[in-house]
Amino acid sequence: QVQLVESGGGLVQAGDSLRLSCTASGGIFSNTIMGWFRQAPGKEREFVAAITSIGPVTYYRNSVKGRFTISRDNAKNTLDLQMNSLKPEDTAVYYCAAKTRSGSYSNIGNYDTWGQGTQVTVSS
Repeated sequence: QVQLVESGGGLVQAGDSLRLSCTASGGIFSNTIMGWFRQAPGKEREFVAAITSIGPVTYYRNSVKGRFTISRDNAKNTLDLQMNSLKPEDTAVYYCAAKTRSGSYSNIGNYDTWGQGTQVTVSS
């Protein structure tokens, strides 16, 4: 089974950029569809982006399209999320996750391996 560790969070101002990274160990990362989710205080965890193992093909929630870019390096077992033009509403704990069940890329129930999360705070 894949183990995941996120890094790269921090406190930035609106309009700034951040790059989150997720390092995987164990399992077969290159064969695993990966995703980023986030959870703001008092809110449910929500889908941000996903990337397939082959292609790769990417998927995004509407509110981050054109601002966020998900990428992966299968040789290094890493997953990244480049976040540009950050907004205060992007403030949340960001989690990387491995998708192991069939179904929608945006369905949290289809991911069963999670990192510990990294805090992103965007001030206005």
